Amino acid sequence: MRKAAVIVLSTLLCLTILFFAFTPSGRGVWNNWLHALQASDDATRYATRKKVEDTCRAMLSSYTSDCLTYAQYKSSPVEEKRSWAEQAKMRANKTAATYNEYILKNTYVFRDSIPEDIASSLAYLD
Repeated sequence: MRKAAVIVLSTLLCLTILFFAFTPSGRGVWNNWLHALQASDDATRYATRKKVEDTCRAMLSSYTSDCLTYAQYKSSPVEEKRSWAEQAKMRANKTAATYNEYILKNTYVFRDSIPEDIASSLAYLD
């Protein structure tokens, strides 16, 4: 009787492992559980939140600097300064794209309490 119980439990354990390891629905359940666990852990971890906030502030600073450079030199009569403006515009737009994607990927870190100095998205320069 005891040997039969061990065989049944071993078989169930093997089938469970096979289900979670080799079927798409099993991996999906496992991945969703791990993602939910990681998201809740990260949301409560100060280090993660600080890192995300610091990265956002650095990108905002770079974006603001490039926007000001673009505004200053875009209508200059000097060709070289107009070139600086175009380069600043490209950098600002690239920073805006990166920032918007970064905010989208890290929204779970903020959970309704985004600091006032961090924008929810950045606009592209025309």
